[in-house]
Amino acid sequence: MTGFLNVAGALLLVLGSTIVALAGIGILRLSDPFMRMHAATKAGVVGVGLMLIGIGCLLGTVGSLLTALAAIGFLFLTSPIASHMLGRAAYISGA
Repeated sequence: MTGFLNVAGALLLVLGSTIVALAGIGILRLSDPFMRMHAATKAGVVGVGLMLIGIGCLLGTVGSLLTALAAIGFLFLTSPIASHMLGRAAYISGA
């Protein structure tokens, strides 16, 4: 069972870091502030969420998995608010 958790954790870490890297490239390459904000939000929620689950699998304890799930829940609650405020600031400033 621990071998499966190690492989799953490693795959989740690689997948999450790939998504974060692609979002970083998107932030650099996209021209509109609203598209950049979308790329940054995806990196924060999906990429970091996958990496947190991967770390929870690698550690293999129930406490680490619950901590990872709590952090992902916090990301799901705060990321839309942060992106809304950034989008509003960009809209008001005329960007």
